[in-house]
Amino acid sequence: MVKQTSKQTIVEYIQVIVGASLVGFGYNMFLLPAKLAAGGVSGISTLLYELFQWNPAFVQFSINLPLFLVGLLILGKDFSTKTLLGTFFVPFVIWLTQDVDLHIHDAMLGAIYGGIALGIGLGIVYRGGGSTGGTAMIAQLLKKFTGLSSGFAQLLVDGFVVAASAIVFNLELALFALISIYVTSKVIDFVQLQTSPTKLVMIITEKEAEIQRIIRDEIDRGLTKVKSLGGYSNMERTIILCVVEQSEAVYLKKVLQEQEPTSFVIFLNASEILGRGFTQAKVDGGKV
Repeated sequence: MVKQTSKQTIVEYIQVIVGASLVGFGYNMFLLPAKLAAGGVSGISTLLYELFQWNPAFVQFSINLPLFLVGLLILGKDFSTKTLLGTFFVPFVIWLTQDVDLHIHDAMLGAIYGGIALGIGLGIVYRGGGSTGGTAMIAQLLKKFTGLSSGFAQLLVDGFVVAASAIVFNLELALFALISIYVTSKVIDFVQLQTSPTKLVMIITEKEAEIQRIIRDEIDRGLTKVKSLGGYSNMERTIILCVVEQSEAVYLKKVLQEQEPTSFVIFLNASEILGRGFTQAKVDGGKV
């Protein structure tokens, strides 16, 4: 068991390194030459490169370092060595490949292929349990202190960067940057779960209290419990329903496989979610 855990940890670290390398390479080859500030710290570094010719690798490193330290102090357990590795490996690869030029300067090509490269890279990093830091940390801080959902908080941060790109560059390039963000989000979703970003999780279990503890303590989501009767065994079971975001679904799947492998779990696509915690801020005590 120890050997298997150690092997899994090594694989996860390799995933973080490979994914972060793809993110850095995709930024240098597609987004920067096309002048696409597609949100995040990478978008900020693109703007500063255009305005002051500041090296994007050093800009990203300089921004990520204080963000990581603040996130480590405030969010604590949500940060790890894998997050640290992903956070700083991206600017390292950008610095390493800064002299490589594929001569791709078309905005549409940059938006599509840059979005694909970043989406694959970030998806692999997330599957390895890591993060590339950046404005994702700002979004997590917004979520913690405002109750906004992760997706909406990230949208606010990225939207600010794209709006700034419309001023620094022009509206057309800002619109191409939005295309890149959209492509990236869809590819991340495909790499992680191969389905839509919001999930309805159905868990059929005999260990109702333990599953409820996992959902409450591990991902901080509400749930609904439904009593059911097994068609074959004729025994009473509990169906637990929980709506989660894509990153939470991946993490919940991993935790359930490790802690409650006997539970029957179904992940369903949820096309639209209305209510607190998703389209509205969460209120303490407002869980179902």
